[in-house]
Amino acid sequence: MRVNPDLCVGTGNCVAIAPRLFSLGPKGKAQVRNPSEESLEKIWAAARACPTHAIILEDESTGERLYP
Repeated sequence: MRVNPDLCVGTGNCVAIAPRLFSLGPKGKAQVRNPSEESLEKIWAAARACPTHAIILEDESTGERLYP
């Protein structure tokens, strides 16, 4: 999982949904903290709530893009 900083506009939806996973950095952009701290359900909900699709989910073993 990663956040594309070029797409992130800092709405904070991801932080509201998964605060242990995401935070807003010094430039107001989302950043991933510790993926193991949140459930898969919250990770997917945060990704879907991003209005610009800046949160990219990938299969850790294959690297295949899962979302968006």
